[in-house]
Amino acid sequence: MFGTQSKRDLTLELQAQFPILRPSIHARRANLTVKFQDLYGFTVEGNVDDVNVLNEVREKVRQQGRVWWALEASKGANWYLQPQISSLSEGIVLKSSLKLAALANSITLKRLIRKGIPPVLRPKVWFSLSGAAKKKSTVPESYYNDLTKAVDGKVTPATRQIDHDLPRTFPGHPWLDTPEGHAALRRVLVGYSFRDSDVGYCQGLNYVAALLLLVMKTEEDAFWMLAVLLENVLVNDCYTNNLSGCHVEQRVFKDLLAKKCPRIAAHLEALEFDVSPRCDRVVLVPLF
Repeated sequence: MFGTQSKRDLTLELQAQFPILRPSIHARRANLTVKFQDLYGFTVEGNVDDVNVLNEVREKVRQQGRVWWALEASKGANWYLQPQISSLSEGIVLKSSLKLAALANSITLKRLIRKGIPPVLRPKVWFSLSGAAKKKSTVPESYYNDLTKAVDGKVTPATRQIDHDLPRTFPGHPWLDTPEGHAALRRVLVGYSFRDSDVGYCQGLNYVAALLLLVMKTEEDAFWMLAVLLENVLVNDCYTNNLSGCHVEQRVFKDLLAKKCPRIAAHLEALEFDVSPRCDRVVLVPLF
């Protein structure tokens, strides 16, 4: 049928026309799935290439960490909080760098933060720069312990909802999804629900507080970080009953999108996709 051309020659010819007859090494590696825990105990799943990218990021974080440690060694452990001294004709004036505005104006600090804060320094740096340290300093040292003791055993709509949400907060996490983790998270959330009765507890706060616990390491620091986020950083009323603050945030985002990215805004509008939809208190988790 094929004349003098042998079956072997025909096979070789067909192989030449279709050179990719089996997955490449890259494709096979991409199909290899690996699982591991990240720094905060969450299980990460990805292929080999994802792991390689992650390793590159980790190396950059380590390099940036060396810059932080060099400053720690040369300027002191709290170099970004030290008062700045400047010589004037009247004498020496101490300029307090404890104010957040002054810290934000530090070129070195801003550059370092934008490149990444080393994980081991995040609790200290976050606590200082967020304003949580300043907020904590305005109350007695025993404030958090006294608060948690005072509200222990009290039952409110907020505490009932918190107890309902605890098992659903990052299920499977090696620490958060344990009796010890649940107890720590509950104390932070219940304590804040009594601190600010207008907010009380809103679903979504459990995830925010849980992440703060993982980063800050201690309940008290996580509590004050939660307090400064809700009271100073976020728009007012983000977590109150009518979520008016969230509606404001979403409307601002919609207007900003139309101003900065008009083509995307027009495309979403053509799809009848509203980027500032009506939100429900029980499911909203504002991003910050």
